[in-house]
Amino acid sequence: MKDKTVFFCGECGYESARWMGKCPSCGAWNTFVEQEQLAAPKGRAKPAFSQTQTAVALSAVQTQGEVRQRIGIGELDRVLGGGQTAGMVVLLGGDPGIGKSTLLIDAANRLQARGGVLYVSGEESAAQIKLRADRLGIGSDIQLLCDTDLNNAIETAQKLGVQTLIVDSVQTMQAADIASAAGSVSQVRGCAALLTRFAKEQGVAVWMTGHVTKDGAIAGPRVLEHIVDTVLYFEGDRQEDLRILRAVKNRFGSTGEIGVFEMCETGMREVTDPAARFLSDIPRPGCAVSCVLEGTRPLLCEVQALLGAVTPGTPRRFAQGADTGRLNMLLAVIERKTGLKCSDKDVYCNVAGSLKISDRGSDLAIALSVLSALLDKELPEKTAVIGEIGLTGELRPVSQLGARVKECVRLGYTRVIVPAKSNVADAGCVPVKDIREAMARVF
Repeated sequence: MKDKTVFFCGECGYESARWMGKCPSCGAWNTFVEQEQLAAPKGRAKPAFSQTQTAVALSAVQTQGEVRQRIGIGELDRVLGGGQTAGMVVLLGGDPGIGKSTLLIDAANRLQARGGVLYVSGEESAAQIKLRADRLGIGSDIQLLCDTDLNNAIETAQKLGVQTLIVDSVQTMQAADIASAAGSVSQVRGCAALLTRFAKEQGVAVWMTGHVTKDGAIAGPRVLEHIVDTVLYFEGDRQEDLRILRAVKNRFGSTGEIGVFEMCETGMREVTDPAARFLSDIPRPGCAVSCVLEGTRPLLCEVQALLGAVTPGTPRRFAQGADTGRLNMLLAVIERKTGLKCSDKDVYCNVAGSLKISDRGSDLAIALSVLSALLDKELPEKTAVIGEIGLTGELRPVSQLGARVKECVRLGYTRVIVPAKSNVADAGCVPVKDIREAMARVF
């Protein structure tokens, strides 16, 4: 077989002999990339663990219940849904230098005493991993394998009889029976499928790290995220020490759960009460505090707004940590329902602490922060606001409002503005019907 050039869809992995603008498989546009298809090596046997499976009746399947193995890192266990399970496949993505390898070597150290760990690195040498372990104060005998041959990594894991296999990273691995270069679409897809089959058949928990593209998505075919059980993203600015671990897919727990870490000299340190990192104690014009729901976790955040004189042309709308489209909608509601004009000003919105929120329960905080900046009046001290705003200006109830109010009270907030239709009867709650009534309550 001679080497040839083929084109792969970056979304679904569809293969074509020529470039196409639209993928016939997934319908995505301009996703085809050119790669060299190498000749497949001869005489390579399939992995020893791979066996032919037979069909069984659902009623005949024996289950023993879900057994969780806690890793010992509270924030990581929270995001996973209580710890890892046998046969679980986890994909951890994030920007270079964000702390993926640091977190995994710490997790490997804690899991070593509970069944053994094999740490496979295709990017670093054993000496580099040892230096990181010394810096983190890790002294356990984690088994290291610095190789890019995935078949050898799986065979080694079988010989050692480990309970956890960590692969850093999946883009550097290469299965010898797949005819393409390491990091190509077919290699990444094939390696992920091989690791997943190994995990399911052998009951070994498999962790993979993945590189991300400039758009923040994990590099490789989109099918990679569909193969694995859990997809975690590490978010944060490398110039700051705060890191947020977010679950975007989890077959064993809640999707959208987050864990908060702080990068320090001794590795990743858990931030068990992150509200102090996201809030300021002094009320200022343009600031409002809300409580959003991240998975099952109520989390207080501070929304900031700044209005400036419009430059020639279209007024600018910019949101950092919030949805810009949602901000534009709320500005239209403000103008229509309050009579205050924002269309002649640039509007900037920011969620403090590099936090990214998508919960619509923060609508009222965004709107009131804009109004606070527009009127140059601060909200009353120890006041939090929660509620979704509809196009008619009414406040709509949000999920888990009782848990959000309890979190506000726990952190010392004595007054919480909530939608009037909610069923929460806390002494500090102030029910309001619409944005105009909310304004009257706080200004």
